[in-house]
Amino acid sequence: MNQRRADFQAIGTNWLLQINEPVGDTAWIPLFARIKSRIEAFDGTYSRFRADSLVGRMAAKAGTYKLPQDGFKMLQFYEQLYSVTDGKITPLIGQTIADAGYDASYSFKTGELHRPPRWEDVLRYDPHEITVRKPVLLDFGAAGKGYLVDIIGELVEAAGIRNFMLNAGGDILHRAPASQSIDVGLENPLDTSEAVGIVRLANKSLCASAGNKRTWGRFNHIIDPDLLRSPDTVRAVWVLAEDTMTADGLATALFFTDPQTIRSNYSFSYARLYKDMSMQYAKDFPVTVFKEAREAN
Repeated sequence: MNQRRADFQAIGTNWLLQINEPVGDTAWIPLFARIKSRIEAFDGTYSRFRADSLVGRMAAKAGTYKLPQDGFKMLQFYEQLYSVTDGKITPLIGQTIADAGYDASYSFKTGELHRPPRWEDVLRYDPHEITVRKPVLLDFGAAGKGYLVDIIGELVEAAGIRNFMLNAGGDILHRAPASQSIDVGLENPLDTSEAVGIVRLANKSLCASAGNKRTWGRFNHIIDPDLLRSPDTVRAVWVLAEDTMTADGLATALFFTDPQTIRSNYSFSYARLYKDMSMQYAKDFPVTVFKEAREAN
């Protein structure tokens, strides 16, 4: 039996699954097939780039739709995050992002932008159904990938595997015995061949968000729904949390929101890299900062 490493592409990003314990072919082959199938099912439901997805159908026609079993938890998280950030994090941002140019055809041609509708005006859900009162393009980019990482991590753990690392485009889930940890470089958004620091990751999730990953014209994939522009004060954010959905969502939220305003709602630690390359980080964020960055205040 061998340890396993799988590098693959899915939902528009690079994935790495590193299993650090022996796994034989009889367990590995069906597990990897389940992983690929589960990712495809998630993408087929929540992708705003697919007309045949649930999101695509709601963008075409108002109405009530069956909500998949995994949807309720994600919508609950988004609704809470929408509330605590005063609407800065909203799945209703989809059309705004598309109009900015990040659309289904990846045109990157900017049209006229409009503020997204208010949650309470267009969206209602329960554990079984979701209702959109008018056609609306939802976008789950703020936390959806992190949630999918958690789902895949549960599949791996259900196979009896306890020592692994899963990385989907910078959203990292780590599971290992308590005494083991890994070092993760914090990528310099100005030079992706360099790191501005190293964080110690042990049995938690670490997510990164940076405006340099998808940039065109005056926009990147993070857009302020009130100001209708991409934030430029913060260059990058890293969040450490117990689960990847929380880390992913907060990594986007901290582009707009002061960490102290949401500390009472979530358990997390963080680092923020500013435009001048100064770094602000929580006291419990296990980071070693290099000289290129400096602590803010």
